[in-house]
Amino acid sequence: MDLFADDPMALPLTYPGRIPPGSGVLLDDTYVPHEWREGGAAVAALLASAGQAPLDARHRVVAVGSNAAPGQLRRKFRDHGVRPVVPMTVARVPGIAPGVSAHVSKWGYVPAAPIETPGETSRLFVLWLDELQLAALDLTEPNYRRRPLERPVTLEDGTRLPPPFVYEGRHGCVAAPGDGRPRRLTSQPALIQSLLDASAALRHLCGGTPEEFVASVRDDTVREAAYLLLQRESRVRRPAGGG
Repeated sequence: MDLFADDPMALPLTYPGRIPPGSGVLLDDTYVPHEWREGGAAVAALLASAGQAPLDARHRVVAVGSNAAPGQLRRKFRDHGVRPVVPMTVARVPGIAPGVSAHVSKWGYVPAAPIETPGETSRLFVLWLDELQLAALDLTEPNYRRRPLERPVTLEDGTRLPPPFVYEGRHGCVAAPGDGRPRRLTSQPALIQSLLDASAALRHLCGGTPEEFVASVRDDTVREAAYLLLQRESRVRRPAGGG
């Protein structure tokens, strides 16, 4: 699988993008698979050979959406003049899962946001970011606030890491029809179609298909109106206070 063939900023209906099957290192224009063993010795050696900050000088951030896609990360960092060299390790993360943020991105997709899932554990990527990368990623997340999780996470080899950061949505999360629980993230075409099917007002504003929706919300006025409809009609759950 070519992890860099497209990215959600260029092709919104591909959100969250192409996710690697396992742990590795984003290294400029490649993704180098690396299982986490012996404290990340192989990853540390790769960072050293590339002249990059070591693991113990990096900040850990859980990715719940497109930040787990190397193509999206590469674009974000290069847009901010930062070299994209990032270890990405699969971890078991307790108590959260990818939900649906109650806003629309300027590129046209409806992005993920973490939701609380007590008693559940999610398989998510942990990004290891140096200072410049963390500052750049913060700049790409105006609709989120970065905060620490309340619980540690566990890597594939059983290594427990202190609680990492996560980007929490500022707009709340879209609730599912019927039981009102926060929606789980699904494929972008299916998600957008379900939102359109549930709202005559949204269909009138943005069209009846995911393709029409994406084209419509590129207009700032339409996107703001779609956001207000999501807030009004979707029984939005506000961001949770815990990790």
